Amino acid sequence: MARPIYSLILYLITPLIWLRLLWRARKQPEYLQHLGERYGFYRQPTPEKLIWVHAVSVGETRAAQPLIDGLLAQWPDHRILLTGMTPTGREAGREVYGGQVIQAYLPYDYPAAVDRFFRHFSPAFGVLMETEIWPNLLAVAKARAVPVMLANARLSVRSAQGYARLDALVRPAFAALRGVAAQTAGDAARIAALGAGAVEVCGNLKFDVAPSREGISLGQRWRAAVGNRPVWLAASTREGEELLILEAWRQAGIPEALLVLVPRHPQRFDAVAGLLQRQGVNAIRRSAGLPSPETQVWLGDSMGEMAAYYTLANLAFIGGSLLPLGGQNLIEAAACGCPVLVGPHTFNFLQATEDAIAAGAARRVDSPSALAIALADLFRGESGLPAMRAATRDFAQAHQGATQRMLGLIARCSGRAAY
Repeated sequence: MARPIYSLILYLITPLIWLRLLWRARKQPEYLQHLGERYGFYRQPTPEKLIWVHAVSVGETRAAQPLIDGLLAQWPDHRILLTGMTPTGREAGREVYGGQVIQAYLPYDYPAAVDRFFRHFSPAFGVLMETEIWPNLLAVAKARAVPVMLANARLSVRSAQGYARLDALVRPAFAALRGVAAQTAGDAARIAALGAGAVEVCGNLKFDVAPSREGISLGQRWRAAVGNRPVWLAASTREGEELLILEAWRQAGIPEALLVLVPRHPQRFDAVAGLLQRQGVNAIRRSAGLPSPETQVWLGDSMGEMAAYYTLANLAFIGGSLLPLGGQNLIEAAACGCPVLVGPHTFNFLQATEDAIAAGAARRVDSPSALAIALADLFRGESGLPAMRAATRDFAQAHQGATQRMLGLIARCSGRAAY
């Protein structure tokens, strides 16, 4: 009875779902586009042979690139259907893949909506990125004999405990998966304990995502414009963190250093610009031009340029980790050879963070004052940053290869040999 009750609850909270869409549309009107797709109504023509990949938002969409390239290489007569849930994820799909893929929203997990999705697209098989577990979606896929795999799967201890409390609902969903490509042994054990079979440790796809040449080139041009000035980047910061980072920046006592501040969510760009103005900081927005020698903070109000920011910076602090938000992924920084500092809260990417710290590619700080001390130590020291940069490149190279392992698992579990 668990899934019918879950479906009933979904129907009952439909007004709340609409209110959430309207709330988000205040800052991102795109949330009110393609509304029919959220209920399983599609206009796109469907090719005969289709592989479905679901990447919920921006991070998963970009991380899927090596896997999607591999799927197209192994099954060249198939097209890729890339589904997501957010307008920013859809825009990222256009930026990364262009016309290589068909894009659509995955419908909400109403039984009739997901059934319409499978009837319209009839994919040969599906790949869900990271941990997207939807009970009705997976039940309908199983009933229609559509193999679905979980790729680049991760599951924190906290999330596993949450799923365990809904065991009667989620265990059949996990069991419906044909295979799971987990990032780490810990992820694999937690996912298997919830009922999934054919779980293998394949590593993290994000280590296989090469920084774009355009991004690297742009970052190098920025570096030439900035000159020898030390640059530290606060990447993917979350609400409440910017004030703490400014506090650390002041305490560090490196007046010549340029702080590049890049909020995680684009809808916060204006709010952070207002904060900088109230704090009396000499700041300029990326959209307004390059920093001058007098600029103290360069506000990164752009999308899709993280590789350029990491290339510019001597050192990065990874946001979402000073406050108990779980942190963001440091792998893109490592791929660009940029050493990082992280705060105490990294439970969303714990294994990658711990591995980076063990390799000497990252350091953990437990407070804004500790961040200030680390900045002063690394920028004033003679060997700290060069040694960290070398360790960062070694760390990134050592963890590559997840794509081929995942493609092998997908071929076995889908029952479709590669061409």
